[in-house]
Amino acid sequence: MRDRFPVLLVGGVLLLAVLGAFILKGARRGAFADRLSTFRSEPDGARALFLLLQEAGLAVERNQTDLSVIDSQRNLVLLGVSFADEHGKDKPAFDGSDAGVTDDEQDADEKERGYQAFRSPPVSHDETEKLLEHVRNGATVLYAPASFQDNPLLETLDVYLVRAEAGLDVRTLVPAQPSRYTRGVERVETKVKAFLDLPPGTVPLLIDEEFDEVVVALIPWGQGHFIVLGAPDLATNKALGVADNAQFWLSLAHTATDGAVLAFDEFHHGFTGDRSMGEFAARYGLHYAFAQLMVGVAFWALALRRFGRPRAPREELRMGSTDALFATSRLYREGRHHAHAAASIARELAAEMATRAGVSGKSTPAEIGAALEVRGRKDLARALLDVARSASAADSEEDVREVAKLAALARRHLHQRLQGAPV
Repeated sequence: MRDRFPVLLVGGVLLLAVLGAFILKGARRGAFADRLSTFRSEPDGARALFLLLQEAGLAVERNQTDLSVIDSQRNLVLLGVSFADEHGKDKPAFDGSDAGVTDDEQDADEKERGYQAFRSPPVSHDETEKLLEHVRNGATVLYAPASFQDNPLLETLDVYLVRAEAGLDVRTLVPAQPSRYTRGVERVETKVKAFLDLPPGTVPLLIDEEFDEVVVALIPWGQGHFIVLGAPDLATNKALGVADNAQFWLSLAHTATDGAVLAFDEFHHGFTGDRSMGEFAARYGLHYAFAQLMVGVAFWALALRRFGRPRAPREELRMGSTDALFATSRLYREGRHHAHAAASIARELAAEMATRAGVSGKSTPAEIGAALEVRGRKDLARALLDVARSASAADSEEDVREVAKLAALARRHLHQRLQGAPV
């Protein structure tokens, strides 16, 4: 059972991983996410928009880290996120008070945003500065404000929101002029929360067909652009299948990506993924050095590996052999088995000589000596016979020691001659 425990452990971990993956996959389709989140599958979510762009072959992803560090090859989409001013005061993402909604209706409206809305941090002042710098360096940011209150980003862009009437029905928007951002679009239908009061130099993209008010506009900023949408409902799941809304997003996203990755901000919808040390190390190529280190450790571990039964430590083996030798010698001395000890030494030497002589190890010393003489090894034959005669006459411990000495000399002579002698 002990040998199977690692297998059971690995199987349990894999099972938990698979179950966790299915649970997370199912949870993403729930209504717990905030409004305009690409994880929300409710009518007021933006999951369908994300999947549409993904199926169209665009490089889209979800950004789950703050905006303190922004990849230069990444264009952002901010849908209904809230901003904080330089004093840290939060500008709410959704505000029903400006639209003439009662407090009770506003509380119910907030509850419908999903549990994740309570974990949605605002875009801080430092993040706003980083975002402006990112666009100034050539990036494009799509921003759909869902609050009628001014925020630092729009104040910096000199863009102001003119609240649409509360009872205003679904509006029909048309391209203000031919552009790549509205290619293939004839009309867009959606609810409008605010019209845009724009500074000089901006480019209107979509305007209200009846009121001739700007709803979507392109604002140049440095080498990049901001695209501001006064109709956040245009990104929702329920609005995507109406009129040319889907075509508008495809044209807008194709132009906005321009070879970069289009990242939907989910960090400020409550989905936080902290940056790890590994992510920072990967920016400087340290993951290659780590991989080389791991390969080296793997080869080192493989070099230390041995197969077969475990061997006893050398010191323990040496001490055990010494103890066994002393115990055996004591038994022989106390029992006065001198003749037997001497005969054992002579027998082991004869077996070793028999291998050199080419005869059976059970042959007598005389037969082995004769075979050695035939092979031209009279010296070994003479040494073997001397040991055999001394062993047969051994009657004391001194005699056994003499037999052992003669056997050691004969064995040494045998091995010395074996190194250069022909077989």
